[in-house]
Amino acid sequence: MTSPAMHIARTGLDAQNERMRVISNNLANVNTTGFKRDRAQFASLAYQVVTQTGAPSTSETRYAVGLNLGTGVRIQGTARIETQGALATTGNALDLALDGDGYFQVAMPGGQIAYTRAGNLARSAEGILVTAEGYAVQPAITIPEGAGSITIGVDGTVSAQLPGQTQVQQLGQIQVAIFPNPAGLQPMGDNYLLETAGSGAANIGVAGQLGRGTIRQGTLEGSNVNVVEELVDMIETQRAYEVNSKMISAADQMLQYVNQNL
Repeated sequence: MTSPAMHIARTGLDAQNERMRVISNNLANVNTTGFKRDRAQFASLAYQVVTQTGAPSTSETRYAVGLNLGTGVRIQGTARIETQGALATTGNALDLALDGDGYFQVAMPGGQIAYTRAGNLARSAEGILVTAEGYAVQPAITIPEGAGSITIGVDGTVSAQLPGQTQVQQLGQIQVAIFPNPAGLQPMGDNYLLETAGSGAANIGVAGQLGRGTIRQGTLEGSNVNVVEELVDMIETQRAYEVNSKMISAADQMLQYVNQNL
């Protein structure tokens, strides 16, 4: 003999365990450049309709209130919170932060385009502007050997003083991508996101225009994780897990009573 209450409480345990995993990932990335925290979203499972509201109760009356029995809860999804992280000055000419909406474009192996808020860039052996993993920023920008006084404007224009020249030369322009629904981007690890049907197509253009954020040179965007808030959520999740555990124990005791006394 089993109790529906046990099965319902078990779904609560599973959901709270998954929420704790989301919180753990947020806390683990508290110092990750450009990281955006996730929030677990819950949804109730299907209801068992025992008595339909408005169904005839007699030949002349109808039920004003129905009888609907829930079957539990599940994690509906994880929503990425897109609030701006704190901007920290590093003094490194190739450290970039987006002040506002948008993402840097990166060419992944195989030609796929990924998007990121992490602007800790570097110069490859070939002089190409790349991410920490060596993926080229798009559109590709080459900084010649011996170039000095590298300047990146708020609109993404990259300029440098080239050897043997007196004038500063423009080397290219970093463009910024925005999306109709940035929360719909698919995370793939290493601070990279992929375009999906849910995010909509990338709208690529000049930084600082049409809702795109501006680029800050010598600055990095920190994670938007609030440790205190995550700790409060962790305690709340732990308490909810304990309550569901007690529900299973209570249902088990009720079944024991029935088996022993009836």
